[in-house]
Amino acid sequence: MQAFLISTGSIAVAEMGDRTQLLALLLAARFRRPWPIAAGILVATLANHAVAGFVGVGIGRLLTPTILNMAVGISMLAMAAWTLIPDKVDENEKTRPHHGVFATTLICFFLAEIGDKTQIATMALAAAYSNLAAVVAGTTVGMLVANLPVVFMGKAFAARLPMTLIHRGAALIFAVLGLMFLYRALAG
Repeated sequence: MQAFLISTGSIAVAEMGDRTQLLALLLAARFRRPWPIAAGILVATLANHAVAGFVGVGIGRLLTPTILNMAVGISMLAMAAWTLIPDKVDENEKTRPHHGVFATTLICFFLAEIGDKTQIATMALAAAYSNLAAVVAGTTVGMLVANLPVVFMGKAFAARLPMTLIHRGAALIFAVLGLMFLYRALAG
């Protein structure tokens, strides 16, 4: 349960203001069909985070517990710093719909998540916790918690969020998690 809750909370907060959340806003504004967008986000996130989780588990098996805790701690501290840099949507992410709303969302989200901080955090969490299913479920729920309000409420909701405060809160959460893992590594 701990893996699920930490995964959900850290990804939900980290996703605020992320490029995929901005992509969700663009898709919602463009298509005005929230259910296929939500389904596309769900499937893309499950696929992307499952791959990231498997990579994380593989990395986790290669390392000793001390080295693993040190690596996860350092990566979480890096995530804290990265979270303080707000994302912007690239012009090429504003795609023209050729495949329908669901497929466009699925493809755009899957590609936008490659190398994103939430994918890297998923790898680190999967390496740190032995329950891959709980990590992938948690990170996917975290993505949905952050993105579905944007999809269903659009610009009116997103414009009212205190993004600077949210980014700082996410950075704090990642920093605390990083320090926790570093402590575990040093404590042996």
